[in-house]
Amino acid sequence: MRALVISGGGSKGAFAGGVAQYLMDDMKYEYDIFIGTSTGSLLISHLALGKVDEIRRIYTSVNQNSIFSTCPFIIKTDKQGNKQIEINHVNVLKSFLKGKKTFGESLNLRQLIRNALSVEDFESLKASSKDIVVTVSNLSLNRVEYKSIKNFDYQEFCDWVWISANFTPFMSLVEKNGCEYADGGFGSMVPIDEAISRGANEIDVIVLQTEVSIGNHHQSKNVFSLMTNIFSFMSNRIEKQNIHIGKLITIYNHAILNFYYTPTVLTNNALVFDAKLMAEWWQKGYEYAKKKNKGCDFAVYNEL
Repeated sequence: MRALVISGGGSKGAFAGGVAQYLMDDMKYEYDIFIGTSTGSLLISHLALGKVDEIRRIYTSVNQNSIFSTCPFIIKTDKQGNKQIEINHVNVLKSFLKGKKTFGESLNLRQLIRNALSVEDFESLKASSKDIVVTVSNLSLNRVEYKSIKNFDYQEFCDWVWISANFTPFMSLVEKNGCEYADGGFGSMVPIDEAISRGANEIDVIVLQTEVSIGNHHQSKNVFSLMTNIFSFMSNRIEKQNIHIGKLITIYNHAILNFYYTPTVLTNNALVFDAKLMAEWWQKGYEYAKKKNKGCDFAVYNEL
């Protein structure tokens, strides 16, 4: 069985889309299992349906308003052309006055998911042999959970996809089944082990981070940029741990891993959704996968 695993990474998901497009359209890979975390969860349903052009259109046309119903920050560009975030004091104050637990809300993303994935598409996927799995973090029970399309109705599954991509405290915190849920990346950025536990013996893994650290983050300008730098650091450590564990499990199960990392740093703030940049990243992902496959430069782990 072959699986496609896509890590978290916010707006960098456009790069993953480009990689997946090449693997599926040009390499003609067919996947039995699709597993995504955060932005990866937003991609996998359309990829499984073969509707690559449709998800590409969505990823290359979104902006902040497409995601946030209440955006907690303002985006500014510095003299070097780097995008920085500053606190939107008015929106944050409104959230606090309403008794919200987060700085912002992402109800627009929830609606976008439902607009993009029709009931008919959902039923088609659920009836197929493919397994579509999204990663969420259960903050109440302190555990990672994997939600398969096979186990839920349309409304529930759309909610799990939305929850998987909710990067709190900047986005919505969701209460469901008596528990608080948030972005799957808080617990599992690269769920290789879950793909193997579901029977995969060859896994294409798209990691929305460079394989080795390149350069430094920009110095924090305010409390929000400090928080994003802290979360980025934590996500990087979780990601490396997931990959390390995944490699060990892969060796034990005699499976094969094919890694696709971003060759360069795409952005230092993946909560900034710029349609033009994301269109460029999608094309970069496609070209990178093309170059990598022509060079057969895989990181394969199937033996000690």
